[in-house]
Amino acid sequence: MMDFFVGMSTLQQSFWWVAIIASLIFLVQLIFTIIGTDFTDGLHADFDGDLDAVHGPFQLFSFRNLINFLMGFGWTGVAFYHSFENQMFLVILAAIVGCLFVVIFFIVIKQILKLTEDNTFNIDKLIGKTAEVYLRIPEQKSGKGKVQVSLNGSNHELLAVTETEEIPSGNLVKIIRIEEKILIVEKI
Repeated sequence: MMDFFVGMSTLQQSFWWVAIIASLIFLVQLIFTIIGTDFTDGLHADFDGDLDAVHGPFQLFSFRNLINFLMGFGWTGVAFYHSFENQMFLVILAAIVGCLFVVIFFIVIKQILKLTEDNTFNIDKLIGKTAEVYLRIPEQKSGKGKVQVSLNGSNHELLAVTETEEIPSGNLVKIIRIEEKILIVEKI
C-alpha cells in the first residue's frame, strides 16, 4: 500500500490518509448504528465545559460530526487535487465541503426525527375521553373501581372514583378530571 503514496506530495498524501481513516471510522459508526449500539459509549472528554447545553440531538462538536467533516474534507482534497494549482484554494474548498457534510448530516437527521412518534402514556390526555367500567365504582368516592380506556391505540386499566351514585361494571363513563393519578368519572 505504501507504493501507492510514492511520488505524491505531502498535501496529497494527507488528503488520502484523512479520507481513508475517516471513511473507515464512518463505516464502523454506520455498522454500530444499524445494529443498534452507540459507537461513543464510554467515550467521555475529561475537561470542564458545558457542550451539552444544546437541548436535542444536535451537537455541533461531536465525534460523529468530526468524522463527517474529515470525510468530506479528505475526499474533496483527493478528488480535486489535480484540478487546482493553488493549494490554499484546495484546502479552503475541502474545508467548505467538510462543513457541508456536517450540514447535510443535520438536515438528514432532522428529517428522520420528523418520523418519530411519541407514544408515551400521559394520563392527562385522558380528560374528556370515554372509558368502560371494568370493576364497579362505589358511590361518592367511598371506594375505587377500575376502568378500561384506550389511548394512542393501547388499552389501559386504571383506578377510578365517582362523585355520584355507584356505577356498575360494563357501563360507559366520561373522565372529567384526574386527582393523584386516580380518574374522576361520571356516568354517561
